[in-house]
Amino acid sequence: MSFLHVHPDDDMLVALETHPRGERVSHHDLTFELLDEIPAKHKVCLRDVPTGGLLKMYGIVVARANQPLRQGQLLTIDNVDHATAEREEGTSAAAWKAPDVSKWADRTFMGYRRHDGRVGTRNHWLVIPMVFCENRNVNVLREAMLEELGFATHSRYQKITRTLVERYRQGASAAAILETAIVAEEVDRPATPIFERVDGIKFLAHDEGCGGALQDSINLCGLLAGYINHPNVAGATVLSLGCQKAQLTTLQDELHRRNPDFKKPLYIFEQQRVGSEETLLTEAIRHTLAGLVDANQAEREPAPLSELVVGLECGGSDGFSGISANPAIGHCSDLLVALGGSVILSEFPELAGCENDLASRCATPEVSKRFLDLMSSYEERCRLDGLGFEGNPSPGNIRDGLITDAIKSAGAAKKGGTSPVTDVLDYPEWVTKRGLNLLRTPGNDVESTTAMAGAGATAMFFSTGLGTPTGNPISPVIKVSTNTEMAEKMADIIDVDAGGVIPGDHRVEEIGERLLDQLILSASGAAPTKAEILGQDDFIPWRQRLTM
Repeated sequence: MSFLHVHPDDDMLVALETHPRGERVSHHDLTFELLDEIPAKHKVCLRDVPTGGLLKMYGIVVARANQPLRQGQLLTIDNVDHATAEREEGTSAAAWKAPDVSKWADRTFMGYRRHDGRVGTRNHWLVIPMVFCENRNVNVLREAMLEELGFATHSRYQKITRTLVERYRQGASAAAILETAIVAEEVDRPATPIFERVDGIKFLAHDEGCGGALQDSINLCGLLAGYINHPNVAGATVLSLGCQKAQLTTLQDELHRRNPDFKKPLYIFEQQRVGSEETLLTEAIRHTLAGLVDANQAEREPAPLSELVVGLECGGSDGFSGISANPAIGHCSDLLVALGGSVILSEFPELAGCENDLASRCATPEVSKRFLDLMSSYEERCRLDGLGFEGNPSPGNIRDGLITDAIKSAGAAKKGGTSPVTDVLDYPEWVTKRGLNLLRTPGNDVESTTAMAGAGATAMFFSTGLGTPTGNPISPVIKVSTNTEMAEKMADIIDVDAGGVIPGDHRVEEIGERLLDQLILSASGAAPTKAEILGQDDFIPWRQRLTM
């Protein structure tokens, strides 16, 4: 099988390998000649389409012809434009047929049960600035504490630098340094942490908190409250300047909104009240160490899979994303929902064109209306800023066959599986309902994963076709490749290869079940993700308004 017809109603075929111009293609009762070379992952037009005609993929409208199209022609950004169907409200969630989960009915994962009953997959301590003015102090704390507490690692790149510096000291020229052979060395194993049951101290430096719109600062407080309240977090140290827009009272209000019975250790230091930097940092270190002593008392214990909250992300997507990795993640999502767990589907620009399907799956008309209202308001705000969802595909996406936002979206939405939508959240709201939750975030990978962790995701799946190292400070990110070639080339960032779906070696359902097993291992701390091993702690709050 060298071409794939994803849905019977589709007006295009996906090339699973590169095909030369002039090749004869047979598909069901059709036989035609390729008018262009069709690169792997790209689409060939299955019928003649007039200017203005709509084209479908995954069974939904994804493009409009901006010129006459001929059967056998390569579809490109030059001959088609982004297009979607009209949005419609409606619900049919009761029709969902849940998958058989008897295989996992008695399975558990080893997690950290918190005072409020929720279960985390990690046991982290946070150090958080309320405003960018405190970033330097946060960095000083990082340098002062990680090495001494045994959380720092020394990479092979420090050894490479040391080798080259020694060559320079021996009189080597620039040319000689460039020609110096580098022997690959293993990463030094970190010293045994002083606090063996603490997975890490995470320092969430950021560029927000003041100088922008007040609502952005309020949203930042909500996001930070989500991280502090997160079951993967044992406690937090917060540094505030004092005069910034992101006020401590707002943070405390947002914490109470998420958890009225919040009982974690939370140490807050305001520099303008404390006085000198030395006093501020000395007290911050003293209290953080005391908090770590308490955090180190936590122990993993068995917990049902229904306690998992899993974020769903894709980045560096390619033309196979919606065929292999994303449907596999979707099947795993359905398994989790059937087991009583929660999943989060975000990136609203990458749901464009899928609104009708998702709206029809909403559990109530009110949930459906909120989803469509949030989609419309987000798109309108983009328009006011001179943007549009049609500009979402990146150069890498386009190069690998995702030539309209709707094509990209139709494949991205596959991560959400087929279960009913139980709730729709606006950024930076917190997950309160089990099942599939939709969360309004941008399509930016890190802003989206940052938001999902802030909404309560205790782990994440992240599919990629081109390769991206994205991780998160507190929530383990399981990276899933869409194709085996990339998985082998970038093995240091990929946890699970879904590429076997493309040649037909594996079924989507097989990979989905493998993902669930991998999730259980990772959630139990038995299989650190590649992003965790690399220390990939990406954290970017979403700024939605202009800076003043």
